[in-house]
Amino acid sequence: MIEILTPAEVDKARRTGALVGRILQSVKERAVVGTNLLEIDEWAKAMILEAGAESCYVDYAPSFGRGPFGHYICTSVNDAVLHGLPHDYALQDGDLLTLDLAVLLDGVAADSAISFIVGTASAQDLALIEATEVALAAAIAVAGPGKRVGDLSNAIGTVLRERGYPINLDFGGHGIGTTMHQEPHIANDGKAGRGYALRPGLLIAIEPWVMQGTKTLVTDKDGWTLRSVNGGRTAHSEHTVAITEDGAEVLTLPGV
Repeated sequence: MIEILTPAEVDKARRTGALVGRILQSVKERAVVGTNLLEIDEWAKAMILEAGAESCYVDYAPSFGRGPFGHYICTSVNDAVLHGLPHDYALQDGDLLTLDLAVLLDGVAADSAISFIVGTASAQDLALIEATEVALAAAIAVAGPGKRVGDLSNAIGTVLRERGYPINLDFGGHGIGTTMHQEPHIANDGKAGRGYALRPGLLIAIEPWVMQGTKTLVTDKDGWTLRSVNGGRTAHSEHTVAITEDGAEVLTLPGV
């Protein structure tokens, strides 16, 4: 299903996106060496419920997971990149942490992810994170009415290839609206000029992610967490974007 939202629904999406951005920024500021992933899940739960919102993850049970997910936020550490299931782990100095959060407020969802270093950062990890952030910015820059999904995919893939990272096409961005995951699928590489034409009122979650030295994922024993097959570090950046009459509006900026 591809859902085109009304102006009133887009207004609701702005509020949802602002909430997601605030929660991610708050958790990033609070997460330090020694913070437990289960604490992060509790922080997210408290902020979501205080806002009168719902997590899109607690009852999430897709075919690829061992569902329901049962937690409020995804916490992926080091070689984990997607669907990181919160568990009893205290963050260590130098850990690369990815937080992925999707929330439903007033019937409209928003989805965002950030990667950052806890404590001491290495140049290699910072370059990995930067690659996903630059790729995300490149896709947003070309988004607008009449542009094709392939234009966004090509923008992402160009950045990641130029920086030497293998690209996995199993998971990517997606449409979003009154539910978390919708069509169109937005692969992290593709041919410009191909695919669905973007229209005002469409919400999309664009999410470049990479793994060092591999494009192959393995599923953890928890049935959810996806890791690099070679143990390489990973990073993931994501924003929910509304297509407008004259361009694209990022709804999940931190601190908004």
